[in-house]
Amino acid sequence: MRVPVAPLASVFALIAPIAAQQIYDIWATTWDRGSLFTYTNLSPNPINFASPGAIGDADIVITDTSTYQSVWGFGASLTDSSALILNNLKSANSASYWKLLNYLFDPTDGANAAGFSYLRIPLGASDFSASVYSFDDRPSYLFSVLNDIRSINSVLRIHILPWSPPGWMKDSGTMRAGTFFLNMNPPALQGFKNKGISVYAISIQNEPENSDSTYPTCKISAAQEAAIGTTLRSLMNSNGFSSTKIVGYDHNWNDAGGYPIQLMQDAPDAFSGVSFHCYSGSVSQQDTFHSAYPQKEIYFTECSGVQGSDWWSDIKWYMDNLFIGSIEHSSHSGLMWNLALDGNGSPMLPGTGSCGTPCRPLSPSTECHLPRDSGGPWGKRIGVSVGGTLSWGLRVGAYVTGRVNSSDWLRYSLVTTIEFRGVQATYTFPVGVTTLWWYAPNQGNSFGEDEDAAWVGNSTIAFEDVEQMPLGAEEGRQRFFRFNRPQ
Repeated sequence: MRVPVAPLASVFALIAPIAAQQIYDIWATTWDRGSLFTYTNLSPNPINFASPGAIGDADIVITDTSTYQSVWGFGASLTDSSALILNNLKSANSASYWKLLNYLFDPTDGANAAGFSYLRIPLGASDFSASVYSFDDRPSYLFSVLNDIRSINSVLRIHILPWSPPGWMKDSGTMRAGTFFLNMNPPALQGFKNKGISVYAISIQNEPENSDSTYPTCKISAAQEAAIGTTLRSLMNSNGFSSTKIVGYDHNWNDAGGYPIQLMQDAPDAFSGVSFHCYSGSVSQQDTFHSAYPQKEIYFTECSGVQGSDWWSDIKWYMDNLFIGSIEHSSHSGLMWNLALDGNGSPMLPGTGSCGTPCRPLSPSTECHLPRDSGGPWGKRIGVSVGGTLSWGLRVGAYVTGRVNSSDWLRYSLVTTIEFRGVQATYTFPVGVTTLWWYAPNQGNSFGEDEDAAWVGNSTIAFEDVEQMPLGAEEGRQRFFRFNRPQ
């Protein structure tokens, strides 16, 4: 289902122990589009940390002893339409194609790039395909583009799932609409493996509570999905795919307390967790599932805005609900729908009614990854609170990332005045989305372990002004960020 919502932008910042540190790197997108994902290196005049003064209009307090889930990536879906648009660009202008892919996917620390690290890929046709086809007929250009992306980002996580089983597996006899009665997925995993591609996760059905006669969809009950998941998990374990996760549900927030919980009740050992979409309900409903199954994983995997909506309002909505909000509510990922489309929101499946107003593809506005060492751990969310007279204008997420070499300084990022362990830095910034990075030594903190690695004291901060103001309204205002470690 597609309904008008908002486009992407956010402030991702990394923060940790500080001792005479300096901030050199800034990425900014302003509400009036005067700056769009603009990188500035402050050398030779960096922002210095010094003895703290009075608190300004906002005060962000980071508690890096409180750690939560790991953040495994931001990104979008590489639909057939997205792959076709990119492949055509490669044919027409190879230099621009590679520049764009690097801009989107380069995960290098400090690179002027979004650094997306999570891709969702439909198995068979979706509403963004040239025609209706099933699993074995995927266009070759999809794998060509996917392998080019993988050549840039070696830590890319790939999540595959069907929009519909083949028609012969459904009561409708067609991939459009209908209800499932038979399914099997290990061949899809093997197909990716045969092309040298490791699949991080597989889902059984996209939006299993949706049946739409204009594009591939399929209704599958929670009991059916649980039964498929149990069988699929056994088949995967027996055929070399034990490390690939099964992620259930993959539908809207509004039924977070229903379908996903029944899945866990019926097949707790089959599913690593569930994923959510934004088209109905609210992000806080992720908490319903998390409270019932705190050890299971949550992913946010799809949301699409539409053309013609207000750009800045969209950005604020995405920050509040997806790139900061879904992570606050225990998600490990933040994904949009189409990675790329043309200026008309095309190409789309002929006759589909999923995006009456053209859908808007992903458009990065700032750093969308938590920098990590090669082979090192992924970032974790940590505790953060916001005070001050302009606290209403901030959306903040804080993260911590470990380092491979314990002697390396930890990375941090933020937006504005930062105080941490007795020192403070000040930055005056515009209404918009801003990211700041700096480095600081680890002070021996440990944040436990998860499936990826042990953690040490490194954090990330995200910020956004949530109200549009006249241009210049914020000039001269300073926002102060205090990162307090409990004694």
